[in-house]
Amino acid sequence: MALRAEGSSWAIATPHDAATRAGAAAFERGGTAMDAAIHAAVTLAVAYPHMCGVGGDLFALVQRADGEMLAINSSGRSPAGADPTALDGLAEMPIRGPIPITVPGAVAGWRAIHTTGAVLPWASAFETAIGLAADGVAVSRSLAGALTEPDTPFAADPGLAQVFYPDGAPAPLGATVRNPALASTLETLAADGPDALYGGPVGDAYAAGLRSAGSPIAHDDLARHEASILAALRSRFRDWHVSVVPPNSQGVVLLQILSLLDRLGIDPDLDGEDAGRIARVIDAANMDRDRHLADAERMAVHPSTLLDDAHLAGLADEASRARAPLHADGDTIALVTADAEGNAVSLIQSLFWGFGAGILEPATGIVAQNRGACFTLEAGHPNRFAPGVRPFHTLMPVLVHDRDGLVGVPGTMGGYQQPQINLHTITRTFVGGAHPADAVATPRWVVLGSDEGREPSVVALEPGVPEAARASLLHTAGFALTEDDSFGHAHLIRVRDGRLLAGSDPRADGSAEAG
Repeated sequence: MALRAEGSSWAIATPHDAATRAGAAAFERGGTAMDAAIHAAVTLAVAYPHMCGVGGDLFALVQRADGEMLAINSSGRSPAGADPTALDGLAEMPIRGPIPITVPGAVAGWRAIHTTGAVLPWASAFETAIGLAADGVAVSRSLAGALTEPDTPFAADPGLAQVFYPDGAPAPLGATVRNPALASTLETLAADGPDALYGGPVGDAYAAGLRSAGSPIAHDDLARHEASILAALRSRFRDWHVSVVPPNSQGVVLLQILSLLDRLGIDPDLDGEDAGRIARVIDAANMDRDRHLADAERMAVHPSTLLDDAHLAGLADEASRARAPLHADGDTIALVTADAEGNAVSLIQSLFWGFGAGILEPATGIVAQNRGACFTLEAGHPNRFAPGVRPFHTLMPVLVHDRDGLVGVPGTMGGYQQPQINLHTITRTFVGGAHPADAVATPRWVVLGSDEGREPSVVALEPGVPEAARASLLHTAGFALTEDDSFGHAHLIRVRDGRLLAGSDPRADGSAEAG
């Protein structure tokens, strides 16, 4: 299981070795970066079932060989039958259970990527995943950790218990788990396409099962879903242009941070003496995200306004006193692919929290996402819970260009901390010159925020963060520090001098391959 790879024809990095192998096999069969991305993504729906799947959402940035860049937003909406008044009296959205379940967008996202430049048959992307679901997949380190996490409701759900808790105990590391219902679902999707889920028999079975669990998701909610293909949002940082998917994705936060570092003349070395100033910028951008981001159709400001000069000037002033609220991590996957023809994909798909809503619909084997937990119950907020709307979304694929073309394909999981983790990997590679494998592996720190706005804000550090950064964060910027084992897992491909350099994060269970 190699964490770094270099080649001249193609490259891929994912968080699970089975997915990397599936994508590499697609390349070896003559497929493009789009083919490899879909093969890997479908495989991850089985191999990393706690983080992503048919019941989750997907965002992607796709660059085609002709240079065209496409932003794909396949995030689902809340059910049309959702009743916000049922939550009157609550301070926050429920995290688990039927209420935060939203329409799944991943499968429509796979199809959207396929239409942008895949050359292998749609059904071929499902072959590995079907085999793993039917014959079994070994429990990875990450999955084993999710199954044994304390105070989770997973064993109480009949669908999850049947697959992952044989004899009432969590399947241990290395054990084989099977999900024959999911294998059947994937076979139908391979044969009949996404319509089987969005208005077809798979969707009807899924909706019926969720209704019995208390969700109002219905046939029409699924039938109405379509992936949106948009123009990317782009901003300059030094000699590069960084591109993200527009809101409801939080990608704009990364662009704000990079723009503010340039504007304020801050050294982007996150291991150095300016770490505290960088953390203040991050805190201010996080507060801005929490004020504004939502379904683009509901935002009070146009997304481009968040990057205009006057708005950034205000954020620069806020950076001296920012106190963003705490946000929990999320369970997500990112994968990256690129080929010598100029095709590239940065793809992220997710159930949000581990095992999403904590419900596996038994007839289809699909785990339901809990993305609706990203709504707020704050009156008047553009992201307030409502029927038929998309929530604010943490998923944010990224592409990096210089004046000559594509130079980087980053991606990371990490919930609300994704902009920060991308900041670490992008600056380490493009400013610091690190190989992608080193950029994603190096210890990192993230701003978690403050509890209900109280001072001081908290920064969490992995073991090995240099003392210069620790001192700057604690003494210069006044953050409270806490330790944690790891934050997110990132993957990165760099295009340089005709070579494709790939790195996969050791925090995950994946690998990088190139040819």
